[in-house]
Amino acid sequence: MTGLGPVAWPPAPIRTGRLVLREPEARDRAAIIELFTSPEVGTYIGGPRPRAEFERAVPAEPRRRPGLFVVDLDGAMIGIVTLDRRGAARPGHIRPEAGEAELGYMFLPEAWGHGYAAEACAAALDWFADALPGEPVVLTTQTANGRSMRLAAKLGFTEADRFEEYAAEQWFGLRSPATPSA
Repeated sequence: MTGLGPVAWPPAPIRTGRLVLREPEARDRAAIIELFTSPEVGTYIGGPRPRAEFERAVPAEPRRRPGLFVVDLDGAMIGIVTLDRRGAARPGHIRPEAGEAELGYMFLPEAWGHGYAAEACAAALDWFADALPGEPVVLTTQTANGRSMRLAAKLGFTEADRFEEYAAEQWFGLRSPATPSA
């Protein structure tokens, strides 16, 4: 895996009690467009993207890349979970050389409130801990995003910093390698 380290990509699909974490497929295109253009989803990530523009930009076969998992419920995409390296130019780091592994997630509004995000993120974090033992993971969310703050705590993230980014106060959390998932 290029961005996260010496890990074979893609892994076999990750199965939880209700979900499958897998690579994107052509059948996910409509849900990906809905996810990134949803006003509700965009509330804490800078707003939704213009639908027509995004439809032109998303290829028929959505881009696959290391660290990107589609969250599948009964054969339909309900969200995404990502594990990427945090850019050095961004605020919030736990080591001087930066490049920490960072967990990200977005779910369609109809999937909110059912525990899917916790289940999917915990599975991705468990996979990451097995793939790169001893590697810490960070997470950033707006302090105004109560749902995301609760999820971070449930997943074992603890506050490491707060800063201003994207015109809002951000909470920067750390999950040490020994932290068990939800």
